[in-house]
Amino acid sequence: MTGVRVLGYNIRSMRDDRAALTRVIRACAADLVCLQEVPRFWRWRARRDALAASCGLTVAAGRRPAGLAVLAGPRCRVLHAEYHLLSRVPGVHRRGLALAVLDVDGARVIAASTHLDLHPGPRRAHTAEILAVLDRVSREHSAPVILAGDINEQPGGPSWSLLADAFTDAYAAAPRGPEHTYSSRAPRLRIDGVFADRRITVLGCGVPGDPALAADLPLATDHLPLVADLRLP
Repeated sequence: MTGVRVLGYNIRSMRDDRAALTRVIRACAADLVCLQEVPRFWRWRARRDALAASCGLTVAAGRRPAGLAVLAGPRCRVLHAEYHLLSRVPGVHRRGLALAVLDVDGARVIAASTHLDLHPGPRRAHTAEILAVLDRVSREHSAPVILAGDINEQPGGPSWSLLADAFTDAYAAAPRGPEHTYSSRAPRLRIDGVFADRRITVLGCGVPGDPALAADLPLATDHLPLVADLRLP
């Protein structure tokens, strides 16, 4: 069995303190980093790649639309990557799914990142699309799935429930540390999640409680990072 650490993090287009953001990501020491609100405009690729490099990571999957990326640490070898734009809904932001198939110390896994809409109708429709894509990729590559994202909905909502029915809600399975991920200055909502294939064992999941990070967390972005330690089959 292979252990892997996953970080899900909405970085608000790197509009905040970039040095603090880098320190937080590095301190989380994740093998797989699933980002939302990655820069989409001026020098977007250079800014994203510079962040990855400063954290000792490489870009495994990601494109400009929808602002998503999967970053990988040195233990990971990228085997395949895909980027999907979800169905267009007039009047709302374009949503997507970034995913990478990786080998982690000999174990194969799919890491995916998404950011769902503020509106419940598109959010639920896009969740169904995401589940269909992940099911296909999992079958094609014979690999379990880890999905991390800003769900913009709390547990018990229809979209969250669809994800929790298909996968294991990592925090609910093995809570470790604080659960609320928004906002970083006054956390009161659990709207970010890590969802793991049933074949994956969840060892612990939560917002890092390291006192050394306390000053950086509200400076880095408006969300808190969510870290999950998992064991791959």
